[in-house]
Amino acid sequence: MSQYVGRTRLAYSRAWHQVDLSSDPRPLGRIATSIALTLMGKHKPTWNPSTDCGDYVVAVGCTDLYTTGNKMAQKKYYSHTTRPGSLREITMDRMKTKWGGGEVLRRAVRGMLPKNRLREERMARLKTFEGHAHPYKQNLLKIRYQTKSVLPSTTTTQTTTAQ
Repeated sequence: MSQYVGRTRLAYSRAWHQVDLSSDPRPLGRIATSIALTLMGKHKPTWNPSTDCGDYVVAVGCTDLYTTGNKMAQKKYYSHTTRPGSLREITMDRMKTKWGGGEVLRRAVRGMLPKNRLREERMARLKTFEGHAHPYKQNLLKIRYQTKSVLPSTTTTQTTTAQ
């Protein structure tokens, strides 16, 4: 098999995607899943588990995260410093008020990425913002999940079959 490098620079180029959480009706877990897949590059035909071929994701409107059920009050995040008695827990609601909705989204996406050496490099490509203003507007190529239409257009022509 040939080891020709050829056009790999174009194949492994990184695109920028924007996700607007205030207009996206999906809950936190489903948004985090699609962001994790985009960060890994699984949507590309050149995906390989040992290479870092994912794209950048800019998440705006993180203050409007939608969760189902009573997760804001009941879900807890734990941290430990390995010293006796140093287990800390914080609820999702408190984390959102203390560090913002971006940290909640980051932790959800981080848990969905593979636990390997590429994890932190992939997380560095996730940019979260509480409002809609961000410094990456000139880089954006795709604004995802904004006008996703699954219904057919209403101007379809009807054909009749002659029997």
